[in-house]
Amino acid sequence: MALGTAIPAYESRFDAGRICLDLLATSHPGERLDDVGALRAWIGGAGLVPDGTSLVRAEGAWVVRFHELRSFVGQLVRDPQVSDASSYARALGRVNDVARAAPPALRAVPGEGGRLVRELAEPPGCAELLALVARDAVELLTDPVARAAVRECEGDDCPLVYLDTSRGRRRRWCSSEVCGNRERVARHRRRAALARA
Repeated sequence: MALGTAIPAYESRFDAGRICLDLLATSHPGERLDDVGALRAWIGGAGLVPDGTSLVRAEGAWVVRFHELRSFVGQLVRDPQVSDASSYARALGRVNDVARAAPPALRAVPGEGGRLVRELAEPPGCAELLALVARDAVELLTDPVARAAVRECEGDDCPLVYLDTSRGRRRRWCSSEVCGNRERVARHRRRAALARA
């Protein structure tokens, strides 16, 4: 895939255990939210809006605002020791401000076969969707049990964080299929090289 090309929606990752942590994953291994189309796909994939919701109001400024929120959430999640207190306080203030906006209004409407389905009362605005992510971050940061379960991937050159809800809290990688598989392949190669030597 060429540099600067948006990663298709099917390659987006939603395995971090929280929406705010899934947003952090959009910056690795490269920028995944580099245009409005990629942002729309991520918003839908993250479940911020019901299936089929029109995101026609999305524009380039939305991408910038999601990047900003991602940066602030990343600082709060990755730097609990507060290496720079003023920067941490600024990030916390911004996340709290963003979380104050009202979330998109839901309503129930008849769907196929008369079954009720969710839809938004009107096309969502950027502030409403950002509020959903920021509130998720606030909930994570203020829940001592969830906060203690936040882990950084042990994969080589992988900065992703995730919520470790595994039995015994033994999860080591952001994804067993991605970083875990790389580690297993690397161990196999090291053993094979030692056996040949």
